[in-house]
Amino acid sequence: MRTRIKICGITRVEDALAAVRLGADALGFIFVPASPRYITPIKAAEIIKRLPPFVSKVGVFVNEDHSVALDSSRAAGVDVAQLHGDEPPEYCAGFPMPVIKVFSVGADFDPSVMMRYDVAGYLLDTWDPKRRGGSGNTFDWSIAAKACDMHDTVILSGGLNPSNVREAVEAVHPYAVDLNSGVEVSPGVKDHDKIKAAVSAVKGE
Repeated sequence: MRTRIKICGITRVEDALAAVRLGADALGFIFVPASPRYITPIKAAEIIKRLPPFVSKVGVFVNEDHSVALDSSRAAGVDVAQLHGDEPPEYCAGFPMPVIKVFSVGADFDPSVMMRYDVAGYLLDTWDPKRRGGSGNTFDWSIAAKACDMHDTVILSGGLNPSNVREAVEAVHPYAVDLNSGVEVSPGVKDHDKIKAAVSAVKGE
């Protein structure tokens, strides 16, 4: 099975269109005001309307009020919710769309905690004391490999870039990879050459 590719932190239509043209399967829009890659649902909707069909649009939230997250998802037109905070299983179950639950992986992470969540996908990102994602740091991929033995839809994130993503895919065999800061010029501004190189690396080209 091929490894799918998500480019997260989209803030510009030209980056969204380039990512899709270069082979991305999904795009992530971060609806977290504290993030340097924050985009409003209305601006995200303007980009999403320009996308071709069969591209997954993912809305990223962190400990957001449930009704606000639902309203933002509808306003933007995203079709997947990615929950990057401390959301409990019952919160995740309250979405009318597929949910990706994010887990911050540190040295003491136990993949069995994922079993509590009945969601469409499980994203593993690097634990950081100050931020939720976008740290640019990797974690021990052997932990992700163990998680893949337990679930078929594990998404690997955390410090992935064109130089290391092929190694990550071969070590973990994830359902998908999620790239953000590793394919940027600056927060929220994507480097199209890096996206192209990362997609080629994932495909083993």
